Amino acid sequence: MQDAVATLLAVKTGLIIAWMACLFLAERLIPAAPVPAAARPRRRLISNAVLWGVNAAFSPLAVLPLTAWAAGQAIPWRPVWWSGGGGLALDLLILDGLTYGWHRLNHQVPFLWRFHSVHHLDRFLDTTSAVRFHFGEVLLSAAARAAVVILLAIPLASVLVFETLLLLATIFHHSNLRLPPALERALARVIVTPSIHWVHHHRRRSDTDSNYSTILSLWDPLFRSRSPTRRTPDLVIGVEGREEESLVGLIAAPFRSR
Repeated sequence: MQDAVATLLAVKTGLIIAWMACLFLAERLIPAAPVPAAARPRRRLISNAVLWGVNAAFSPLAVLPLTAWAAGQAIPWRPVWWSGGGGLALDLLILDGLTYGWHRLNHQVPFLWRFHSVHHLDRFLDTTSAVRFHFGEVLLSAAARAAVVILLAIPLASVLVFETLLLLATIFHHSNLRLPPALERALARVIVTPSIHWVHHHRRRSDTDSNYSTILSLWDPLFRSRSPTRRTPDLVIGVEGREEESLVGLIAAPFRSR
């Protein structure tokens, strides 16, 4: 079991680094939108990289051990048929649906929004925005997922596969890669694309509080949270009424009174 987990982690790391590198280069060669002056490209890249580095350090120290512990404490209620490839597919569908719900809660619960807003304060979107999260949100998300793992008896392997798919999808739909319109429309019927997720980062709050899906695009139409707004190259990104902050400001932001 430990060997299988180690293999999954190695594959996950390799895939994420390769995918990030490819899209980071591609979005600069074929951008969908120009970088606005408000984005301060160099500063935001440094901030995003540091936040990613902090969370990467947290993963083996806290997130992975917590998830592994939860998997070991899982209530053994699953029927025999819920195993193998079919069981994995069902686990992934359930985890994606629950991630939609958790994401929505992060916008609707003020305490959670304090942390999640750090992700939304980015004034432009590219692949680095996909890994720009406050470490407090990462720990809160890990705790919420641990509870789900225990209650639904989700195997650690299923969680690791889902995490890999989630990161791949997140990097893709935050990217500034220009896709052929017909291809993007076709993909959007099944998965979240940049045209869907960029609207979620629109500086208008009504759009920010919409389009919560992460991998499969079906959840927003199903729960009536899809925005009618269409992405345009000049769509203004950010949080309505707030501005981007320095790296220190981003780290301190959730703990300041508002």
